Amino acid sequence: METVIAFIIIFGSLVFFHELGHFLFAKKAGIMVREFAIGFGPKILAIRKKETLYTIRILPLGGYVRMAGEDFDTVELLPGYRVGLELNELDKIGKIYLNKEISNPNILFLETETADLSKELFIEGYDEDGELVRYEVSRDAIIYEKGQETLIAPEDRQFDSKPLGSRIMTIFAGPLFNFILAFFIFLALGLINGVPKNEPIIDEVIADSPAYAAGMEAGDYIKEVDGTPVDKWTEFTEIIQNKPGENVQMKVERAGELVTMTMIPSVVEDSGKKFGQIGVKYKPEFEKSPVKALKYGATETVTWIQRIFGLLGDLVTGKFSIDALSGPVGIYKATGDMAQHGVFTLMNWAAILSINLGIMNLLPLPALDGGRLLFFLFEGLRGKPIDKQKEGMVHFVGIMLLMVLMLVVTWNDIQRFFF
Repeated sequence: METVIAFIIIFGSLVFFHELGHFLFAKKAGIMVREFAIGFGPKILAIRKKETLYTIRILPLGGYVRMAGEDFDTVELLPGYRVGLELNELDKIGKIYLNKEISNPNILFLETETADLSKELFIEGYDEDGELVRYEVSRDAIIYEKGQETLIAPEDRQFDSKPLGSRIMTIFAGPLFNFILAFFIFLALGLINGVPKNEPIIDEVIADSPAYAAGMEAGDYIKEVDGTPVDKWTEFTEIIQNKPGENVQMKVERAGELVTMTMIPSVVEDSGKKFGQIGVKYKPEFEKSPVKALKYGATETVTWIQRIFGLLGDLVTGKFSIDALSGPVGIYKATGDMAQHGVFTLMNWAAILSINLGIMNLLPLPALDGGRLLFFLFEGLRGKPIDKQKEGMVHFVGIMLLMVLMLVVTWNDIQRFFF
């Protein structure tokens, strides 16, 4: 149950901040946001505030911000449609009823001749006396159809009507907010728990390990590895991990003197990739400083962005196989493991996941934010947008492929963790 709660809180928070980025920049650009949703599937909770419906849905595996004009959500009244109209105090149409008989005497009925609910905002048609009449439509008119209410979206409130720069920032804001969230989590860790000193000092040497055989002792301060100066523990571990089975020469400071030793890191294989390991342990020490906490938040965010991009590069070049990828099941399992090590470890994991989510969404794949940004790039180069139907088809194919990939990754996770 603790794992379930931790997973829902962490993943829900990451999705919330991602969609919040889209939402805030859409509002700033003047785009009508029809729905702000966390999760997919049937609604658990729905609250309408002004023009936006805020929902929580049953499957906590994502979310979306539905903007006017994105999904062909504009209503078109064709000639011959019978509509009911309710006028406001300015004698403009405030409510439009479609395909519904209403006994309210204040409702006017028209057989539509021509209508424009996007640009010119009018409806023209024949009333019950057969006379051709024309009414202006209010910018905040509501359409009622089959029990559903939909605000009309004037052209200037639709996503596609906005300048290219505004649309780019609205889409890019989702991943951007994931990076910002990660920064603030790392900052909070630095302020609450302290900033790791990260000094390359050996705390313990494991018996019968390469380090033990080479004569390394607890308290040794690593100065250089194969001629490369070392200032941080993370630098030291990265060098060793990249030298599996290779001869390595180290210089350590012991009791004020430099000691040179040679060893061969053991070869450890994980997710199809080989790593070096020498058999030493590190005991982190922390110091509290607001200035260092700010620096820690920024450097950790940048470092993890670089690491994840590096892992993606390894995947593309074949150093990692698709079996190394994890989906929701793998993330759930890892979240449970992290929760056992305490709240600070869980917070660090949440920050890494947030960066991962941001980067994954920036990949230039159809249906992802990166895929949409790629279409904006083409639009900028061509000087005109790609045909919406063609773009929609590409995104549809992309969604199908992503679903297949998700099924493969989920099956791999199930085999890895439960069999």
